[in-house]
Amino acid sequence: SITMASEAVAVLLLVFLSGSTFGIKLEGNGYTDVLIAINPVVPENPLLIKRIKDMVSDASSVLFTATEGKFYFEEITILVPPNWSQGDYGRTKTETYEKANIVINEENRAYGDQPYTLQYGQCGSESRYTHLTTKFMLDDELIKLYGPRGKVLVHEWAHLRWGVYDENDDGGFYMEPKIVIPGVKKGYTWNQKGFSYGDSRRTFLEPFFLRVYAVFLNCIILSFDKLLFMYTLKVTRFCSKKTHNREAPNAQNRMCDNRDVMDVIFTSSVDAKANVQPLKGPHPAPRFTVMQRGQRVVCLVLDVSGSMHGSRILQQQQAASLFLTTIVEDNSYVGIVTFTNYATTLKPLTVIHREESRTQLVNYLPVEAIGGTDICKGLKKGFEELCKDNGNTMGDEIILLTDGESELDCVSEVKESGAIVNTIALGPSANKELKRMSEISGGKYFYASDNLDQTELVNVFASLTTTNGDFTHQTILLDSSGMKRKGILNGTVSVDHTVGNKTTFLVLHESQSPEDIEIKSPSGQIYDFIDFQPSSISKTHSLVIQGTAETGDWTYTIKNTLSDQSITITITSRAVSEAIPPVTVKAYMSQQSIDGSKPMLVYAEVNQKGVPVILADVMATLESDAGDQYQLELLDNGAGADAFRNDGIYSRFFTTSKKGRYNLKVKVQRKDKGKNNGQVRLKRHSVAPYVPGYVIKGKSPIVMNPPKPPFSEDDLQDDVGSFTRTAIGESFSVSLPPDLNAEIEEDKVMLTWTAPGEDMDQGTADSYEIRVSMDLEALRGNFSGAHLMNTSDIQPLEAGSTEEYSFLSSYIINAEPETVMFFAVRSRDKDSLMSDMSNVAKATKMLRFVPFVQTTSTSTISQYPSPNLKRSSGSNVVAVVVSVIGTTAVIIAVLVVSRMRLNRPGNTPHFTETQVSTSLL
Repeated sequence: SITMASEAVAVLLLVFLSGSTFGIKLEGNGYTDVLIAINPVVPENPLLIKRIKDMVSDASSVLFTATEGKFYFEEITILVPPNWSQGDYGRTKTETYEKANIVINEENRAYGDQPYTLQYGQCGSESRYTHLTTKFMLDDELIKLYGPRGKVLVHEWAHLRWGVYDENDDGGFYMEPKIVIPGVKKGYTWNQKGFSYGDSRRTFLEPFFLRVYAVFLNCIILSFDKLLFMYTLKVTRFCSKKTHNREAPNAQNRMCDNRDVMDVIFTSSVDAKANVQPLKGPHPAPRFTVMQRGQRVVCLVLDVSGSMHGSRILQQQQAASLFLTTIVEDNSYVGIVTFTNYATTLKPLTVIHREESRTQLVNYLPVEAIGGTDICKGLKKGFEELCKDNGNTMGDEIILLTDGESELDCVSEVKESGAIVNTIALGPSANKELKRMSEISGGKYFYASDNLDQTELVNVFASLTTTNGDFTHQTILLDSSGMKRKGILNGTVSVDHTVGNKTTFLVLHESQSPEDIEIKSPSGQIYDFIDFQPSSISKTHSLVIQGTAETGDWTYTIKNTLSDQSITITITSRAVSEAIPPVTVKAYMSQQSIDGSKPMLVYAEVNQKGVPVILADVMATLESDAGDQYQLELLDNGAGADAFRNDGIYSRFFTTSKKGRYNLKVKVQRKDKGKNNGQVRLKRHSVAPYVPGYVIKGKSPIVMNPPKPPFSEDDLQDDVGSFTRTAIGESFSVSLPPDLNAEIEEDKVMLTWTAPGEDMDQGTADSYEIRVSMDLEALRGNFSGAHLMNTSDIQPLEAGSTEEYSFLSSYIINAEPETVMFFAVRSRDKDSLMSDMSNVAKATKMLRFVPFVQTTSTSTISQYPSPNLKRSSGSNVVAVVVSVIGTTAVIIAVLVVSRMRLNRPGNTPHFTETQVSTSLL
C-alpha cells in the first residue's frame, strides 16, 4: 500500500532530504545541519576551530566544482567537548556526539592519522561517519601525504553522503588513457603501468601518484598543476558515463555494478530525489556555529493511566529503577513527571552525585495507575521541569513512556522546544504518532511488548545513555534473559578485561521472590541470595560487584519452583579504566520503515575504539507488536548483505511480509579461540589516498614522501578474551508493500490498490493523487510533472481495504493500440501531508489482427495508413510504429516457413503464393 502522510513526513524529510538518521539536510543546493564533533580527549585549541572552518570553506568550492555547480556546504555546526572552557560557545539543541557526521579524534590503531569513512556497504547508502585526527587538522606536514584538507574532505564526503567507493584500493590504480604531466621532463607520460619516456620504461618514479588523490574515484577529469608547494590534482568534476572506466579493478566498480559516480549520486543516493539544478552564479560561503553540550538534563515522563495498571506499571517501575541506579551518568540532572488526563511533578530536577540521590529518585517512581490519558499534558509538564535549571529546554531530554492512544496535538510544541524526546511505546495500542514526534525532535523511538518474561523494556532503558565520545564512563549492557514459568533460569556471561567496574546483576520478578539466586565468579567465589539488595516495592534483587569484576565466565542460577511467574536477569558493567576503551556494540537497521521498495538490512558494529572485533557470534532478534519473532545470525564474511569480510560489521538481510512495529535486539558472544582470539582488520574502509611525493614550487626534483607504513595485522592483535554484549536498536515499522495494479479492459482502465491509513496501516487517508505518463522514467523522476487524474469523487476507504478506480482511456489521450501507460499514486492526510509515491503500474493497449486469408494470386501485403498516434508526455511514437512493422514482418516469416514445410514433397522447396491481410482494430 501507499505509505501514509504522517509517516511520510519522517521518511520524506528525514530520509530523502536530511540524510536518514544523520541529520544532514539538503536545502536547495546547500547542505545544512552538517555536524562536526570534537572528542573530549582532544585538548582545547582555538586553532583547531579555525582549521575546521578553513577546511570546510575550501571543500565547499571543491564540491561545487566537482558536482557541476549543484552542491556546496551552507551551514555547519561544530560541537566542542563539555570540558572546553576558553571559548564563548553556544548551547546545543539536539546535537550530540553520537549523531556527528564528521568526528575529530586522536588516531586509532587501524588507520593512524589517515582520514577514513566508516561505510557499512550497499552502494548509494549513507555511511556512519568520517574520521579525521587532530594531527591531520593541525600538522601541515600531513598535507604532503594526503593532499589539501578541503579536497580530502570532499573525497570522504562522497563516501559519507552518497555511498560511493574508492578506486585506489587493493585492485591497483588504473588510469586511462595516457596523461601528459606538465612540469615533468617533456615526453614522460603516465599510464596504468607507470611512467615512461617514448618506448623506454622509467621505473624510478613508478610509485609517484600511484595512490594519488585523484582517485576521487579515478573517473574524474583531472590535470596536474603546481598548486601551493606540492604536486596535486586539480579536480574539475566527478566522473560521468563518458569518463568512467568500467574496467578498472577497484571497489567502486565492484560495489556499484561498474556505475559511475554521477550516476550513483543522482539515481541511487539519498539526494537522488532532490532534483537539484545547477546554481546560477557563485555559491555563498559556509556559515558556522560553534556549540557545546552541557550537563545532561533529563525528565522521565511516565504514563500512570488506568491501562497501565498491573504488570505494565510494574515493568515501568523496574525499568526506570535500572535507569536511575545504573544507567544515567553521574552529575546529570533528573526529574520525574507522571500523567493521566492531567500531569503531576513527583520529583523536581535532582543532581546525581551520590548513590543516595539515585535511591531517592527510585523511591519517587509511581506504583499506582488510574484515570485517563493525555500525553501532551505530560510533555508540557516535563518541559516546565526542564526549564527550572536555566530557563529553557534547549538540548534537554524527555524520556516518555506510554501505552495510550491519546491525541497528539502538541507536535509543533515539541519541535519548538528544542528538547530531545525519546519515546517508548509500551504494548500494541500506543499511539503510532510517537515515532514521528521522536524523529522531528532528534530523539529515539522504541517499541516494547508488555510481556513480563521479556526484557525489552529494561533493555530500552539500558540503551538510553548519552555519550560525548568517551565510552569509559558509559554503562554497557552485557546480557539479559528471562523466563515465565516454574523452574530454573541459568546462564553464563563473559566479562572481558576491557570492562569490570560497577558490574551489576539485577534480578526482576513478577510476584513473590525467587527461592534462591546464585552468582559464581570465574575463580569459584559464590554470591548468593543474602548478598543481593532486595526491593519489595519494585520487586527487584540487585548485586553490585565491589571493585573490578574478575575476567572470565560468570554463571548465574535463579531458582523459581513455587509459582508460575516471570523472572528476568540483566547484567551491566563499565570500562575497567579510562586508559582501556571497552568493546562496544551498536545495532542499526538500514532504514526505519520498510515499504517493500528496497531491502532492509540489519547491522551490528563491534569494535574497540574504532578497531574491529572479528570472529564473534552475533545473533539479532526482531519481534513485532503482533508477537512475530525472527532470529538472524549476522555475518562478517563479505558475502550477501555483508560488504567487507572481517571488518567488524556484521550484517544480514531482513525480509517479512507481516506489517507492524518491530524492535531489534542484538546479542554478541565470543569465546576464547586460542591464537585466533583478538581483533584484526583484514579489510579497510574508504580512506584518503596516500600521496607518495611532491614538488616544492620553483624547484626540482621531486621530493618523495616516506613510504607508507606497511599494514600489519599483528599491530591490531589484542586478546580481549571471551566477552558478552547486548545492544538495542531503534524500533522500525513494516508497512504493506506497494501493490498498485493497472489493467485495460477494452477502452476502460482499471486501477486497484490496498488502502493505506492516516498513519501507515492505521485510520483512513484523506484523499489520493493519481498521475499517469507515457514515459516510465519521467514518472519516477518527476511525479508532480505527470498528468494529474481527477480523483475528487474518490472517498478513501479504511486502511487495508481494496480501492478500485476506473476511467476511459480516452480521458487521458486518444489511446491507440499498443499505447503504454504508467500510473502511480500518492495519498494525503488531513494535514495535507503527502506520502511517498507508490510503485509504478503499467497498462498496455494491445494490437489485434484479423485472420489470414490465403489466395492463389500474386503475393502482396495490403498497405494500411499508419495509426493516428498522438504524442503526450513523452509517448514514443517511433517505438509503436517499429513494433507494428516488426510484428507484421514476423507474421510473414512464420507463414512462409510454415508453407514451405507443408508443401515440401522432397528436398526441393515449393512455395504457394499467399496474400496476407492485416488490420489494426
